[in-house]
Order: sequence, then C-alpha cells, then structure tokens
Amino acid sequence: MHNLSIFGTSSDAGKSTLTWVIGKLLQDAGYSVAPFKAQNVSNNAHVANDGSEIAIAQHFQAKALGVPTSWHNNPVLLKSGRGNSASLIVGGKAVQTKDVRDYYRDLDTLKPIVIEAFEWLDARYDVVIAEGAGSPVELNLMDKDLSNIFIASHFKTKIILVADIEKGGVFASIYGVYHLLPSALRKNVIGVIVNKFRGDMSLFDEGVRIIEQEFGIPVLGVMPYEAFNLGFEDSQSLKNYAQNCEKATQHIAVIAYPTMSNYTDFEPLLAKEEVCVKFIGSNSDLSGFDTIILPGSKLVIEDLKWLKKTGLFAQIQRLYTAKKVKIIGICGGYQMLFSAIVDNICVEVEEPTRIEALGFIDDEIVFQKEKILKIDANKYEIHHGTSTKYPTEYNAPLLYGTFSHGLFVDSHFVSYEQTQCSLFSKKMHSYLKSSTIIASLKAE
Repeated sequence: MHNLSIFGTSSDAGKSTLTWVIGKLLQDAGYSVAPFKAQNVSNNAHVANDGSEIAIAQHFQAKALGVPTSWHNNPVLLKSGRGNSASLIVGGKAVQTKDVRDYYRDLDTLKPIVIEAFEWLDARYDVVIAEGAGSPVELNLMDKDLSNIFIASHFKTKIILVADIEKGGVFASIYGVYHLLPSALRKNVIGVIVNKFRGDMSLFDEGVRIIEQEFGIPVLGVMPYEAFNLGFEDSQSLKNYAQNCEKATQHIAVIAYPTMSNYTDFEPLLAKEEVCVKFIGSNSDLSGFDTIILPGSKLVIEDLKWLKKTGLFAQIQRLYTAKKVKIIGICGGYQMLFSAIVDNICVEVEEPTRIEALGFIDDEIVFQKEKILKIDANKYEIHHGTSTKYPTEYNAPLLYGTFSHGLFVDSHFVSYEQTQCSLFSKKMHSYLKSSTIIASLKAE
C-alpha cells in the first residue's frame, strides 16, 4: 500500500477531520493506519502515550483510530511565544524558544527527525496518512514547508486534495493548487474531495463534471457540512462549534484570552444538553453565569495582563468575593488564581517578572525551566508553573483549580466520543468513493 498525503486547497479545509475519517475507511477495509503531521503550529497540545508532547489534532486522530500515540505522530510542534518567537517542541520535548525567522532558516536541521518519525510509523503500519498544513503551494514558503511538499516528495505519497466549498472560489482553488504543484507530485494526486457543502448536493453535479472532465481531476466525494464538536485543533475550530442551549440548566463562561489553549477541555461540556457554554473574549457581563472557567494558556503572564486590561480581572474578583459564582481554573487558569506569578528565569518573559494574580489562593506560582509532562488515564499536565503548597490542585467552596487537563472527561463522555466518531465516519464514508481510494493506494 502507498502512504497518503492530505493536502488542503486552503487553510481550514477539513484536513484534520478527513485524515482520521479516511484512516477509518482504510481500517474497515483491513489495513492498519497511523496519522502523521510533520510540523504543526498550535497552542493545543496533549501528552502522548510515550510521555511526549504532540499536537491535539494528531492525538485525537490516533484516538479516533484506536492506535497508540507517540512523538512520531507529530515530530515538530510550534507554540506561540512572546513577540515573534515560538516555543519549539521536537521529538515531543521542548528544546528552545526561537525567533520564527531563525526557525525557518534552520529548517533543514529538522528534516532528519521528521524522516525518522515517518519511517518509524511506516515500518509498523500499512498506511501512514500525512496531514498537510495550510495550502501546499504558498510559493514564497514552499522551500520552508515540512508538512506538504517535503513529505510528499521524499516519501512519494499518493495525494488527496481537500477543497472547502464554503469559502467560495472552489474551482479556482482546486485548479490553482493542482497546477501549482510540482509536476512529479501532480502525477500522484488521486483526486479531490469537495468539503462542507450545504444544501441539495445534486446542485453540484455540474461542478463534479467540470472538475473531472475539464480539469482532469477525479472527484472522490462531495461532503456535506457537518458540525463535529470534537478534536478542536485551533481557534477557527472553536468558532465553528455548534451547541443547542434550549434545554440548558447550567450556564458556563469560558474566558477566551488571546493565547487560550487546549480547547478540547470543554468538549465534554458541549456534549451535555443541560450545559450551555459561552466563550468570552471581551469584557462582557459575567453576572448571569453559574460558573466561570479560566482555561489553559500558552502565555500565562500575557493573558493575565489581558485579563486586567479588559476589566474581566476586576469583574471576576468582585463576583467571587460576593460569592455569586463558582470559579474553575485549569492549568494556566489555575495559576491565575494564586496571589502572584513569578518568572525569574524568563520562560515567558524577556526580563525577570513578578505579577499580581487574582489572589484567591495563598501561594505563588513559580516557573521552572523544565516543562512538566504527565499523563494519567484521560488527564494530563503540560506546564512550567509550580506551586509549593498546592502542587496538583486546590479545592474550596466555589473555587477549584487544577494543573490537569481533561477535567470534565468521564466514562459517559468517553462512550459518547467513541459513538460520535463511529457515527460521523460512517456517514462521511457514504459520500466517499471508498473503492477508488483503496484501489489508488494499492496501485503500482
């Protein structure tokens, strides 16, 4: 079997979801499958089974496919840092913070570990499905691309294009991406999937004819727009979530500060009919909520400053002092509940810093250089901040904080997640030309 690359004709075309959906299709046909993304840019990470740090998307894809996770699924991860810098995770471990320009200049030094990761998976699975990043033909960045052209060229993967029809311009995006690909890669394109179609699909029959007959590109499926509130990879995924609050008896505000991370923490809440979740990104009135959640943060000190600047900091203090709301802090949000945050070794800041926090917990958070990575069943920790008095959690009336992500995951949600993935993949498979995809991957 050939390995497979999933290229989007634009960002947010649905590559992450279709990676595991196609993977499930191949599993059902009797093949073993592993998800892979050479380089991901995301503040949302998870601790893998081997104790490494990988992007949420690759962890979710593996979980949906029922395969173990390791750094090999995502050998390079970039998380936003201060200014133009980014935190670089290589082989599942944080190695340094680099200026983005330096990162791209030194990109060739990362290729050996990307190759090692792909080859490790290739030796253990029938098919490695490599998710691309953004568009594969950003001409000014093609020589700096690890996830698209490099993987497809080095490993001679077959390629499926994914086009987002909702954005408009779907014909131009398909035609343009296909013809801007290097000629050697165009030969490996087995077809295109048109994603996120709304309405009567027969209205696109002529579109399928144009793509197949005039462009010469097989259409492997036209997929309906389907909200899937699992595996949130980024803020765009979060904006696309759908929730019906008509039966809600609990109203929860999640403070969506600029570098909010690990959005998947809230998927179990979104799955409950009795809970209505609203993401708050400005100084909105919080008095009508039963609970306020301070979520994870990639840059805790910067997000704490934003909290103060918007006025949400003072509002949260006032509501908690008046005992009118329950406060929950998760990881970075937990750290904001303390009296102060101290970063003397400049993990997040350029100069040693001590900043006053919400003051609900009688201890200071002190940053340490070595990142803490822990996993225990469905809960996991990824953080630099530490507390002497309350190293794992704090629990008091109307106040709870924890360093652990996965706080709301329970047996009900695990079952729900498995059921939703199964139902979603089966529905999507009905729109795909499964036999054509499998035959193309088997062809010499």
